[in-house]
Amino acid sequence: MNGEITKRIRVYGIVQGVGFRPTVSRHAARNKIRGTVCNKGPYVEILAQGETSQVEGFLEDLKCHPPKRAFIIKTEVTDISDAAEFDRFSIVESEKTKGEIYVSPDIAICEDCKRELFDPNNRRYLHPFINCTNCGPRLTILEGLPYDRERTTMKEFPMCPACAEEYHSPKTRRYDAQPVCCNDCGPEVFLMDGEERGHAAITHTRRVIADGGIVAVKGIGGFHLCCDATKEETVEKLRSLKTRPVKPFAVMARDMDVVQRECETEPFMDEILTGHQKPILLLTKKEGGKIAPGVAPGNPKVGVMLPYAPVQLLLFDYDDDIQMPDALVMTSGNVSGAPICRDDQEAAEELGSLCDCILTHNRKILTRADDSVMDTYRGAPYMIRRSRGYAPLPFLMSRDFKGQVLAIGGELKNTFCLGMNNLFYPSAYIGDLEDLRTVEALKETVTRMNTLLEADPVVVACDLHPRYQSVKVAKEMDLPVIQVQHHYAHILSCMAENDYAGRVIGISFDGTGFGSDETVWGGEILAADYNGFNRIGSIDPFLQIGGDISAKEGWRIAVSLLYGRWKDEEKTAEAAEKCHLCTRSEAKVQMTMAKRQMNSILSTSAGRLFDAVSALLEICRASTYEGDASTRLEYAAEVFEESGKAPLSLSIQPLIQDLDGRMILNTGELVEMIATQKLAGEEAGRLAYFFHEALADQVIAACLRARRETGLNTVALSGGVYQNQLFLRLCDEGLKKEGFRVLRHSLIPPNDGGIAIGQAVYAMNQINRKSEET
Repeated sequence: MNGEITKRIRVYGIVQGVGFRPTVSRHAARNKIRGTVCNKGPYVEILAQGETSQVEGFLEDLKCHPPKRAFIIKTEVTDISDAAEFDRFSIVESEKTKGEIYVSPDIAICEDCKRELFDPNNRRYLHPFINCTNCGPRLTILEGLPYDRERTTMKEFPMCPACAEEYHSPKTRRYDAQPVCCNDCGPEVFLMDGEERGHAAITHTRRVIADGGIVAVKGIGGFHLCCDATKEETVEKLRSLKTRPVKPFAVMARDMDVVQRECETEPFMDEILTGHQKPILLLTKKEGGKIAPGVAPGNPKVGVMLPYAPVQLLLFDYDDDIQMPDALVMTSGNVSGAPICRDDQEAAEELGSLCDCILTHNRKILTRADDSVMDTYRGAPYMIRRSRGYAPLPFLMSRDFKGQVLAIGGELKNTFCLGMNNLFYPSAYIGDLEDLRTVEALKETVTRMNTLLEADPVVVACDLHPRYQSVKVAKEMDLPVIQVQHHYAHILSCMAENDYAGRVIGISFDGTGFGSDETVWGGEILAADYNGFNRIGSIDPFLQIGGDISAKEGWRIAVSLLYGRWKDEEKTAEAAEKCHLCTRSEAKVQMTMAKRQMNSILSTSAGRLFDAVSALLEICRASTYEGDASTRLEYAAEVFEESGKAPLSLSIQPLIQDLDGRMILNTGELVEMIATQKLAGEEAGRLAYFFHEALADQVIAACLRARRETGLNTVALSGGVYQNQLFLRLCDEGLKKEGFRVLRHSLIPPNDGGIAIGQAVYAMNQINRKSEET
């Protein structure tokens, strides 16, 4: 070993099931390195022996040319002075070691497997479960770690000799690919309640779709409901069956040519669509496309994705004579409020009445994974729903945290988060916890993720709301409970995503959250860090009348806001009638409830403010799904902005007199001004844009005052309202113009699907503070 060195290299991250060891072996051969590579579970350990220049070249190759699907968190390199002499480089068997654990998300089919899928001379021709080390299911089939076949649901399918040879040979693309199989030894597709299996089942399903029918298809993370996206009558039939009047459906396009025919794209969007996560991406529709208007009625955008599972590719192309559409509706297979169906029993019970046939298969799904949904902002991803392809990839924080925590997340768009030292693992999307089936799915998935990550949390974090199912779940866990105010959790989630540890001005705008004063919060300005927050501002409080129904019927909020400003029943009733909010008698009922404080609560909900303005402008009187009214208001404003017309030139004082020690945005007068202009005949689009612009100006004015009073110069923007791209841009650009540093989301949703990581970071900080104090 004269003149040689030996290094121990530990690579942490998604390094299992992605061809890491054979890649290392190839790099070793290229650089004449001797030693070993072993999968330890939390990391891959490499012993690299050779001349200094050879080892340096090997390290450079590891850094610059990792496997395509690896996700490297960190690399540790140490010298070994007393190493034995190796005579070659070898791949050794997996060894289970305690430590940080990384679970790979499911990976979309790769181009190599796609070519083989449609090659008649390949033995996996038209195989619905084709995969290799670069693609295929991961999280959804995983029982435990290390990620080996016997700890996946593929253990039920013994490999044939040909597959076994590929699996055990480092020279093949399927070396150590745990789901490897072929037509002879893998799972099988079949029609539920039918005799058709394999080829016949797929052909039957294609024929049903081509004839205008609706099918349920079991994929990687659950079932989809699928139909021809180019037939309006079929789309409307699915809407009727699913009781989904206007909420957009996702579309799966055959290929990028179809996407570019239907939608406006940019190169970075193409990369997202064709990458190995393959999320649903929100794109602007082109004029004259073939996708039916009913897919996304009244919406300038449509959510589009490419096929990511082999069976989805086979729905478009197969060796039969059926002429298939090149765009399919592909929406989550569930009934409203329930989690996505993952097994045949759930599909039969929930989807049987919604479709003409069910194409299923016999590979079990252990962990549900809905499709991820993503928008874009300033050339970067802007996550709306983080799930398949992304979860449970962790976020690494630079704080030296120690310990383990569980955060149970929000009530709507639920995800949970496990914090283990300075790594935070957000779960795949669970759903709305109003449905007890989703609550059970949450409990089950928490248990499974605790097992996979070998987590043993010492506390559980949850919301403040006393009646949330999420809080109930947390309190049943026999762990100390840390409750975190909803809007504070939003701000912490933005800070955590940006790995920012300082104090910020937090703008947390969303629908509703339980405030620390037991009123409804939703349009909040906080001075916050990981230790706590002060509520330094909010929108102008109003009475939210009607209880839960007011979250769906923006006209009620509009009447309340106008009455709160004018204190004049006749004037309010007349305006409500002229703006087609409601009848005079309905308006008077609302005002009577306000006077008597019946079914009313003081609220600063920014979401309800947007709903009220949408109703006032006759854009959307009542929502059929969360975000319906506010989204339509945004689109009306954007259409006006793009028209090139002059915006409304009206001035309004951005802030009004303080209330209870906090500054108040002048949103009450803003709504009054919009109502007055509407009654005077001003066009709705101009007023919609004026509302966004004026509200953003109020946010900026509040931040300027907060900077003067606190010295803080960093602003974090979070909450579901910041899914609104126009409002986000107006705030972001305006704040930066004033010299602020702006933190915003990218891969963590700004909506309630992102608050779990904020809860987890707060809980982790709390237990570390207590540890330091003792």
